[in-house]
Amino acid sequence: MEKRFIGIIPARYASTRFPGKPLADLGGKPMIQHVYERARSVLDCVYVATDDKRIALAVASFGGKTVMTSGAHLSGTDRCCEAYLKIGRGYNVVINIQGDEPFIRFEHIELLKSCFVDPGVQIATLVKPVVPGEDFATSLSLNTPKVVINKYREAMFFSRSIIPYYRGKPHTEWLNSHTYYRHIGLYAYRADVLNEITQLPPSPLEIAESLEQLRWLENGYKIKVGITNIDSIGIDTPEDLVRARGHWDSK
Repeated sequence: MEKRFIGIIPARYASTRFPGKPLADLGGKPMIQHVYERARSVLDCVYVATDDKRIALAVASFGGKTVMTSGAHLSGTDRCCEAYLKIGRGYNVVINIQGDEPFIRFEHIELLKSCFVDPGVQIATLVKPVVPGEDFATSLSLNTPKVVINKYREAMFFSRSIIPYYRGKPHTEWLNSHTYYRHIGLYAYRADVLNEITQLPPSPLEIAESLEQLRWLENGYKIKVGITNIDSIGIDTPEDLVRARGHWDSK
């Protein structure tokens, strides 16, 4: 059976660090519109999953599709699952596109899709190698999860700390001694797996790091990793938006 991909963009208004973030202006458009248009350029079917009518109205104003979901969800994955079940089954793979990634590239989505050429892949995500010479303080940021992968390009662990710890060398030499990976928060799940993982209770590692993907690893699911050299700019705070506007103006 031909694989069919559906993109779902979870978007909530009540962000702790940045309330109303999906509606923040960037280049004359709300952020959510940038994300939607970029996803729609690659995928035949894209929905915004939200619990807020203000976001739904904004999406409708530019011709996008929305699904209203519960306000009780603690993760974008849970919101994606509810949206998918409301839209109706019929897609093989659900792609969870972060609503705060207005610079997401079509190459990212295509790379994620390519992971499912292997019929055994359950979940997939993307990483970017940290290039020697990059600002090490940026790599240390707790807002940017790091990943270690095995030789099969499967995630072994995610952490807000830099992993692995390179014993015996100063931080300034780590990037020249080992390939470190930053996580790009884009996920795809086989539809049946998405339903399964949303039934799992929070796990100890997830609670410790506040990273939901650790729940899946702790329960034995495998996460395929696509490696890209193209960065993506996520917006977590108002300060990030200021930097993103500077990037936008320089394009």
